[in-house]
Amino acid sequence: MSLSARNIKACLRRGNVRVPQHRSISMLRRSFATAMPSSPGLSSRPASKPAPPLTRSMFIQTESTPNDDSLKFIPGVPVMGEGTAEFLDTRAALVSPLAIRLMGIQGIKAVFYGPDFVTVSKDSEHPWAVLKPEIYSFLMEHFSSGQGLFRSEEERESAGPQDTRILDTDSETVAMIKELLETRVRPAIMEDGGDIEYRGFDEDGTGMVKVKLKGSCRGCDSSTVTLKSGIERMLMHYIPQVKGVEQVLDQEEQISLDEFNKLERKINKETRQESSPMAQYMSA
Repeated sequence: MSLSARNIKACLRRGNVRVPQHRSISMLRRSFATAMPSSPGLSSRPASKPAPPLTRSMFIQTESTPNDDSLKFIPGVPVMGEGTAEFLDTRAALVSPLAIRLMGIQGIKAVFYGPDFVTVSKDSEHPWAVLKPEIYSFLMEHFSSGQGLFRSEEERESAGPQDTRILDTDSETVAMIKELLETRVRPAIMEDGGDIEYRGFDEDGTGMVKVKLKGSCRGCDSSTVTLKSGIERMLMHYIPQVKGVEQVLDQEEQISLDEFNKLERKINKETRQESSPMAQYMSA
């Protein structure tokens, strides 16, 4: 039979309960606590669970670009740090855990890493209002976890641009072109969420510099203005050997451009037919 606290005190006064002298007060209290039943009105408190680990909160900004189908996301932490990387399909994105997740979103067709931003490009059929919440979620989860941007350091180095690195075999003119592209052109284009890649210079022939636009500048309507009014004018001003700048297109971009030109010619032809006097007479 368990003893109540009053009975225990009475037994102690009568000497019926002997407590060894070497026991400490804390041990005695533990013995009494074990002997005393819990009060019906009081329930023992459950052991408190450990607090969940604190998660780092992030504020991701977005900036519009000249390309309506490209958006610049700024997570507030370094992305590439130095250099850039672009992923145009799922196969290319396999080297980056973040890129492969972003490319898995329906409607996303390209991912571009800058020093401190990520540019995401989509097709024209999916609105940003639908895509942005999932993009925000992937970016916040990745940069809060501290996970690496690439699966290995070798894949990171190979993904960055090597086009403007001045080689021992470069002529003085080519070295000057690369220097201007790296120090003057590339920073300005990155402000719009894009990049430029040097593809060659016809030094003994036409004097044309070949470049490729990347990121938000890829497929942008104002890319021609950027090439002619910006890059071409500056290179021709500082380097007399340069006679012009032309953009190099990938096979898919060339096919898209050809299809667009065909559609434009078809629309113009139909417009001229409708505006001719014979067409107006027949429609009447």
